[in-house]
Amino acid sequence: MYNILDLDIYELKNWMEENGESKFRAKQVMEWIYKKNIWDFEHMNNLPKSTKKKLSESFYIDIPKIVNMYTSKARDTFKFLYEFMDGNVIECVVMKYRHGNSICVSTQVGCRMGCRFCASTLGGMVRNLSTGEILAQILEAQNKIQDRISNVVLMGSGEPLDNYENVIKFLDMVNSDYTFNIGQRHVTLSTCGLIPRILELAEKNYQITLAISLHAPNDELRKTTMPIANKYSIAEIIDACKYYIKKTNRRVSFEYALIKDVNDMDECAYELSKLLKGILCHVNLIPVNKVKEKKYEKSSSSNVKRFYNILTKSGIETTIRREMGSDINAACGQLRRSYLKSKNDLEGV
Repeated sequence: MYNILDLDIYELKNWMEENGESKFRAKQVMEWIYKKNIWDFEHMNNLPKSTKKKLSESFYIDIPKIVNMYTSKARDTFKFLYEFMDGNVIECVVMKYRHGNSICVSTQVGCRMGCRFCASTLGGMVRNLSTGEILAQILEAQNKIQDRISNVVLMGSGEPLDNYENVIKFLDMVNSDYTFNIGQRHVTLSTCGLIPRILELAEKNYQITLAISLHAPNDELRKTTMPIANKYSIAEIIDACKYYIKKTNRRVSFEYALIKDVNDMDECAYELSKLLKGILCHVNLIPVNKVKEKKYEKSSSSNVKRFYNILTKSGIETTIRREMGSDINAACGQLRRSYLKSKNDLEGV
């Protein structure tokens, strides 16, 4: 049996035809799942019993179970810990803004990139999420908050470009009118810098926002926190970004997590300004989240502001990410890590 959420409309139409059903039944099934939040074939009332039987014998609908849900005091951030049918847990976050609801989804169970300030990498990677498992995070979140998701960020657990094929299919499906109809310009994909995949993505000419997790202005400093820097240099990343901009005419966002006494000094800001000068880009400054198992601490508000001022005065468009959900461990990987530790403690592992 297969998770029907992994199928796009064309694949489901082909399945219908191959199984003696009319192609239009595929659209009906998609409408039940994505528009009406009906996740049981038996309750799809406009389908014949014979069609329901065939679907039930061939497919399941893997909507994750909510193991834990946390709501921030401001009621603007919701964090979900999901469990899939195989027992693996992942997390996602919904943030309410004036312009709509944004969801940060995971693309892998764990992560193998090893960034030293990120809780997602603790324990390594377990497996990739399928396309349907990424889509299901949006389905369940919308159902729970009873409101539409209008923006998607692939910035949860995992490296999206390390799960390239499933993520590309997700990008195609999330944009389709038979699922969520979320415009490509409302989708952001974050990567630590897998150069070959960035170049492949550029060829797709999607209108999504590419976000690069940079976090340092030079290779030497980047290698101290991000193992991927030992494989791809910042010069290579910048060249790949320039190619992406040329192909898509889209601005690239550079994520920069400010870590106290590591990369938040004035000289880092000046070096970053020089590095990015003349590139169609934007810098998103992120005061790093405290991770219990890590030694890093967030920069002081005065250091963050000074870093911001140096960049903006150098002509680099910059924002400071608004902190949301800090009271519910909304940073990527923290909730999953706490849950697994508690579970292991109970089981005596």
